[in-house]
Amino acid sequence: MGAEPTELLEFDLERRFSGVGRLYGQAGAQRIFKAHVLVVGIGGVGSWVVEALARSGVGRLTLVDMDHIAESNINRQIHALSQTLGQSKCLAMKNRVLDIHPECEVQIIDDFVQVDNWLDMVKSIVTPLDFLIDACDQIKAKSTLAAWCLKQQVEMVCIGAAGGKKRADLMQMDDLLSVTHDPMLAKLRYNLRKEGVLLRDQKKSTIQCVYSKEEILNPWAAQSDDPSAVNTGESITTSANDLSCHGYGSSVAVTASFGFCAAGWALERLAQSKGPNL
Repeated sequence: MGAEPTELLEFDLERRFSGVGRLYGQAGAQRIFKAHVLVVGIGGVGSWVVEALARSGVGRLTLVDMDHIAESNINRQIHALSQTLGQSKCLAMKNRVLDIHPECEVQIIDDFVQVDNWLDMVKSIVTPLDFLIDACDQIKAKSTLAAWCLKQQVEMVCIGAAGGKKRADLMQMDDLLSVTHDPMLAKLRYNLRKEGVLLRDQKKSTIQCVYSKEEILNPWAAQSDDPSAVNTGESITTSANDLSCHGYGSSVAVTASFGFCAAGWALERLAQSKGPNL
């Protein structure tokens, strides 16, 4: 007969996340354990961001999204399972976080970030933020978040386009003012300069970005051995305003790598930080 399941011992933060202390040092780990991180967009990239933060013992998480889990999400989103279909993405992710880190304080904001609702969202957030990770795919929302972070001096990572890309090894990180080959991040940079949030001759922005120089593969090209093939079916509109995975092919190897890269940067910064909660 198989062994009986071991009864869950009383939760011990230091024991469960002891690897964090061995990596970042005890002082750095304590900063991570006390940190408050907001993640906007709990999808193909954002769900993996939250997973990494929870497994690193981050003490407070605020999750922002209004979408629900669909069957087509299963190939790239960690909370997308047969038993979670139809659930709120934020709620499914909260339940997963609490299985990993029972003492994590998780706040859900069931909405999409928009220009006219962001400040109200900020007011509803229980404690001051130490870090913000933008994993949404709408340029107006990204511009709103980035402008606010720059003005409020809140550190952030901004995620570029992951849809239509296969090569996780081509992923890069850089300051927003140095990013290339990503139309959405280029549009974000343009908007921030137009609004006067970034100066024309500015060399660094303090906004770190995850992106890839890999060319976006249109789905009809992937279905043909002819490199000159064109789309003869339903057209897909591409623009800098929306470069999500919708309509494009998607690989969990890419979306998860983007998420882990963003989370890794945030954890390193939090371990060194003297932010409002630290």
